[in-house]
Amino acid sequence: SASLYVKDVYAGSDPEYAVPYRFVGEFASHALFVHNMFPKGIEGVSDEAGKRWTLLNVPSFTTDPDRDGTRAERVVIMDFKTQICLVLGRADYCGVNKKTMFTVMNYMLPEQGHMSMHCSANVGQRGDGAILFGLSGTGKTTLSADPDRLLVGDDETAWTESGISNLEDGCYAKLIDLDKEAEPIIAAALSMPGTLVENVPALPGKALEDTDPQEFDLFDRSRTENTRFSYPLSCNPNVAEGARGPHPETIVLLTADAFGVLPPVSVLDEKEVMYHFVMGFTAKLAGTEVGITEPKAAFSSCFGAPFMAHHPSVYAKGLAEKMAKHDARCILLNTGWGGGPYGIGKRISIQDTRALLNAALAGELHQEGAEYDIHPVFNLKMPRSCPGVDSSILNPRNSWEDKDAYDIAAAKLLDMFQTHFTEKGFDALGVEPVM
Repeated sequence: SASLYVKDVYAGSDPEYAVPYRFVGEFASHALFVHNMFPKGIEGVSDEAGKRWTLLNVPSFTTDPDRDGTRAERVVIMDFKTQICLVLGRADYCGVNKKTMFTVMNYMLPEQGHMSMHCSANVGQRGDGAILFGLSGTGKTTLSADPDRLLVGDDETAWTESGISNLEDGCYAKLIDLDKEAEPIIAAALSMPGTLVENVPALPGKALEDTDPQEFDLFDRSRTENTRFSYPLSCNPNVAEGARGPHPETIVLLTADAFGVLPPVSVLDEKEVMYHFVMGFTAKLAGTEVGITEPKAAFSSCFGAPFMAHHPSVYAKGLAEKMAKHDARCILLNTGWGGGPYGIGKRISIQDTRALLNAALAGELHQEGAEYDIHPVFNLKMPRSCPGVDSSILNPRNSWEDKDAYDIAAAKLLDMFQTHFTEKGFDALGVEPVM
C-alpha cells in the first residue's frame, strides 16, 4: 500500500496573520521540504481549525486536458471556499509546495490591510530593516545572507503594522554555479542537517546518499538548470528573533539586466518606485526558466506576477502607503551585466553589488550633498561615487568599448519598457511613465 506523508505547519511567522497549513503528499522529499520551509508551533493563532488550509500533493495522478478540462497534465488548483490546494502531476520541483501557499497568502493578506511581498528581508546592527524585491536569479537569497545583518527571510515577506516578518522558516537557494567563496553562508548550509538537495545529478559511480554535499558538481546542468536546495532558516548564523523585524528603512528593487545597459545602482523617488515596482523588469537567462537559452526581457508585476492573486494596483498602492508612512527610501540595484550584454560583458561582481547595497543601507546614496548624473535614456539618477566601488562603472556607458552599440542597446531596452507599460495600461492606474 502507498504511504502518505502529513506535515502540520504554518504560513507566516506572526500569529497576527499566520495560517495553519497541512501538507498531505505521496513523496517524503516534499514533506521534508515543507518541514524545512515553514514555521512550526506558532503560538497565539486564533481559530486554527477554521483558518487551516490543506494542500494535497498527488504526483501519481496525471490530468488529461480533454477529460478534465485542464490546460496541462500538471496542475495547481486553489479553492478559496474549501481552503484546499490540489497539486497534480510529476513532482520534480519541491517549490510548488511553497509557491502555492504564497499565492494564497498574497490573496489573503491585502484583504486584511497587510502587504505580502516577493522579497527577502534583513535587519542591521542599528535596528534598520531592509527588504529586497526581485525575481528568480536577481540575488534575493544571496544578498540577504549578510554576516553583518540579521536575516528575516530570503523570499516571502509580510509587512504589517508591527513591521516585517517571514512567511516561511527556511531558505530555497539555487545551486547551479554556486561560488562557495563569494557565498560562504549558503555554501556552509549545504552540509548542515536537514538540507534537501534537489535535482543535482549523482557523481559517477557514487550513490547520492553516500556523497558529501560539498563534493557535488554544482556546475552539472545535465538534469536541469534549476538545481536547488532547501534548508531551515536556523542554518544561517544570524537570524532575527522570531523571523521578524522593524519597518524597513531601505527598499531595494533588484534586477539582473542581461542587456548590460542599466546602471549598477539608481536612486528612486516615489513615482519611480511605483513605476519599477509594477513593471518588475529583469532578464530571463538560462538557469531558472524552462526553454530559455539566451537573454530575454521579462516583466513581472510586483516582482512576482504569477503569485499575485490581486490586480497589481492593490500591491502598488499598499507599498506606496507603507513607504510614505514609514519614510522608507528606495534604490534600483542591477545585479546583471556591464561592459556589454550577456555573452560579451561581465556580470557585475558580487563585491561591487554588496558595496553598493551597503552604501544604500547606510543612507549614503541618499544623504544631503550626494551628487548624481541623470541617465540620458532611462532618466535614472546615478550616484557619481560610492565607497569601495570604482566610480567609472556607475555610468554603464563608460564600461562599453563600443559606445554606439551601447546607445543602440539602451534605446532598444527603453522601447521594451515603453511598449510593456502601454500594453498593460499602467497609466490608467495612476502610475506615471517615468522612462
